[in-house]
Amino acid sequence: MTAVATHTASAGEALDRPDRLHPLRQFVSDRLAATGLAIVVLLSLAALFAPVLAPYDPTVIDPLRGLEGSSRDHLLGTDELGRDVLSRLLMGARWSLGIAFLATSCVMTVGTLVGLIAGYLGGWVDAVVMRVVDALLALPNLVLYLAIIGTLGPGIRNVFIALVVISWASYARVMRGLVLSVRERAFVRASRSLGAGNSRLMLRHILPNVISPIVVLATLQLGGTILALAALGFFGLGAQPPTPEWGTMINQGRLFLQTNPGLMVYPGIAISLAVLGFNLMGDGLRDVLDPQLARQSR
Repeated sequence: MTAVATHTASAGEALDRPDRLHPLRQFVSDRLAATGLAIVVLLSLAALFAPVLAPYDPTVIDPLRGLEGSSRDHLLGTDELGRDVLSRLLMGARWSLGIAFLATSCVMTVGTLVGLIAGYLGGWVDAVVMRVVDALLALPNLVLYLAIIGTLGPGIRNVFIALVVISWASYARVMRGLVLSVRERAFVRASRSLGAGNSRLMLRHILPNVISPIVVLATLQLGGTILALAALGFFGLGAQPPTPEWGTMINQGRLFLQTNPGLMVYPGIAISLAVLGFNLMGDGLRDVLDPQLARQSR
């Protein structure tokens, strides 16, 4: 009798215990999200192991083999200077994806903290921050990027600075709205009545309850960051030669579009795959982490 009761109690506890793997199962069961994740993982692995996978040094010039087509020695051919296109694509993934990941992480951190402080404190702090956010969002990002890089000069470092300085505003606005929706809830008031300080309330109680939409936003905007890097590289403002970067490769290959279109097509495909992968993965994360937002978007 005791054994039966114990077994029944254990079964009841198992039913009551939340299934922590359910979001993962839901994400994997979504074919589009799983496809996006597979694309992102493959591109990330290619970027991580690019020095091992690249058959040639992407910066070594061989004028005698310039503009060759696909061959056994060069699977994707060579560019105008005889550099292996496949090697440059692989190493370019390190720059394009690496800078996009780093910039998005910094932008998300800055925007989250600014929005958290503005939403929690309110008053004149909120008013000042929101006016700055409105000013940044009033103009197209590309125009602001060009203004900053035009002042600081071309280069991947200045592109990174421009991305961080401009792109945090959208995260701050979203975070502020989320904080306003929870800062007066019962668990926050209870913690405040027990003597919790502002920093503890923001970081330990409010932030964990509102961070999911920010993660979804960052994943969705990674694709936009990759496109921005490629656009700035195409304009000659990003990575400077001989650094292999996808946008720069497209810019250099446009002069040979008719004779050797692969110089533009291959990096264009890489950019498209990266953006597609992050968008599909972001949609899947949105469905799992923020179902209410997913229903509203349909």
